[in-house]
Parts: sequence; structure tokens; C-alpha cells
Amino acid sequence: MAHQAPLFPTGPPPALCRSQLTTNDVAVWIERIELAPTKLREAIDGLDESGLNAVYRSWSIRQIVHHIADSHVNSYVRFMLAMTEEAPTIRPYDEQAWSELDLSSYGDAALSLNLLDATHQKWVALMRSMNDEHIDRVFVHPSTGDRICLAHAIHMYAWHGEHHTAQIVWLRQHLQI
Repeated sequence: MAHQAPLFPTGPPPALCRSQLTTNDVAVWIERIELAPTKLREAIDGLDESGLNAVYRSWSIRQIVHHIADSHVNSYVRFMLAMTEEAPTIRPYDEQAWSELDLSSYGDAALSLNLLDATHQKWVALMRSMNDEHIDRVFVHPSTGDRICLAHAIHMYAWHGEHHTAQIVWLRQHLQI
């Protein structure tokens, strides 16, 4: 009997307002972001081309790897904008369209793993340099008008890396790849 892949294998995205978090929470989330590239590499270790093309819901493992790198590069830029501008409106991108590009569908996953390593090294250094004033800075998402504070973004991206890595782990366990 086939198992339906869960939408959120690690649970739904976090919903949290700034008043609910502590400095320790932020430090833990930054550590989780720091570990994300290593955990992703472990999740895909040993996969051949066929394994990288295995599909979780609608994206292949390869597309998931490229998506994580694309998303986290965008997030790093959003952090830089929020720290240097007053409530900047960020530029969203079409995740689905990016996932359908040849590079995402067929490209070498190592390219995105290397990009993720470098991005996370710089992003984690940036986050660890932030003070309370920085953590409360916001960017504005144009599709919703939401003002997203960097503390919440840190929590969201700690979840994001783990969420997609868990999709790969789930798929490998259920397909035995």
C-alpha cells in the first residue's frame, strides 16, 4: 500500500509574534539554520541520478535541493535589506517557475549544495551579529502587506530547511532509495 507523502513532515510553518520569543529561541533557530546544509547533504548522500529524480508530492529531490538554496539566498538578501533600509518591500519570486527551470529540474545538485554552504556561512555570521534592534527590523511582503520581523524570519527559515530535508528523508524511507 502506497503512503501519501505528508504536506508538512515536520509540522506546519511556525506562526509566532515577537512578544512570544526569547533571545535563546533565536540562538537555537540560528543554530538550526547553521546545521541545515550538513543535514541536507546527509539526506541526499549516496543518491544516484535516479534517486535525485524521485518525486516527493510534485518536486523531485533535485528540485527540492535547488529550491532550498534559491529560497535561502533570497532570504539572506531580505535580511540585508531589512537591516539597511526602513521596512523595505521585498521582491517575491515564483518558486514553482524557478523549480521548472532546466537548472532546477536537471542541474547538478552539488551546485546548490555549495551555494547553500556559502550562503549559510555568511547568513549565520550576519544573524549572530544582530542585536535586539536588528532582530525587530522588518521587511514587507508585497503580496500580503505583512510586516515580517527578522526574528520570525529566522524561525521560519529554521523550519524551512528542516521541512524540505524531512521530505527527502521521508521519500527515501518510503521508497527505500
